Amino acid sequence: MASLSARIFLCFALMMATCLMIGVNGSLEGGQREFDYFALSLQWPGTICRRTRHCCSSNACCRGSNSPTEFTIHGLWPDYNDGTWPSCCARSQFDVKEISTLLDALEKYWPSLYCGQTSTCFSGKGIFWAHEWEKHGTCSSPVVRDEYSYFITTLNVYFKYNVTKILNEAGYVPSNSERYPLGGIVSAIQNSFQATPEVICSKDAVEEIRLCFYKDFKPRNCLASKTSCPKYVSLPAYLSLGREESESDVAWISDGEAL
Repeated sequence: MASLSARIFLCFALMMATCLMIGVNGSLEGGQREFDYFALSLQWPGTICRRTRHCCSSNACCRGSNSPTEFTIHGLWPDYNDGTWPSCCARSQFDVKEISTLLDALEKYWPSLYCGQTSTCFSGKGIFWAHEWEKHGTCSSPVVRDEYSYFITTLNVYFKYNVTKILNEAGYVPSNSERYPLGGIVSAIQNSFQATPEVICSKDAVEEIRLCFYKDFKPRNCLASKTSCPKYVSLPAYLSLGREESESDVAWISDGEAL
């Protein structure tokens, strides 16, 4: 009988240890439930760099000919169907060594366009990628289970659905004078993506476009029923100066020099 009690106690102890491990290292902490879908958020440099030009020497906006000229990645975000989202789901601090083989691609397609460092869940202030991994990437389990998988998966989805190419082929190109119908931009993406995107604007300028996916990365409609955009929007054309000239005014490319 004592032997049976000992075995029961041992099983219980192992179960409790497992629960504690899940609480520390598992996919969701603090009672957050598993997410419902992914949103790939893409940012338009021509709009954001216009706002952050005073600090462009510290971000990707002042790279001269290497400055971004297409939609770049903001992040891949696990979301809930009720419009909320999980965040900071596991104590997995960002480690740049884990993505060392991806750095060239990340610098080009997932650069920071903002000023200074950003807050992270577990590391205080950190680089843009640290913020995206700790706040959003740690909540993408069980689909994405580690830091490297989060970044390579996001890059692969970004390359598969090239929003810049879709819009250019539909006649929506960067311009500092043209205004385009919002409905036309949405329709161009719908026709190619087979799902409805979400468009975020800063005044009349497109700032972000979000594509939504089921957990198997098949396209689905985004949930937004309202938009921050007017009926006609712009895609500002932008070309930064080099870093050595970053203290001067930012130069804007002419319409003829657009993508």
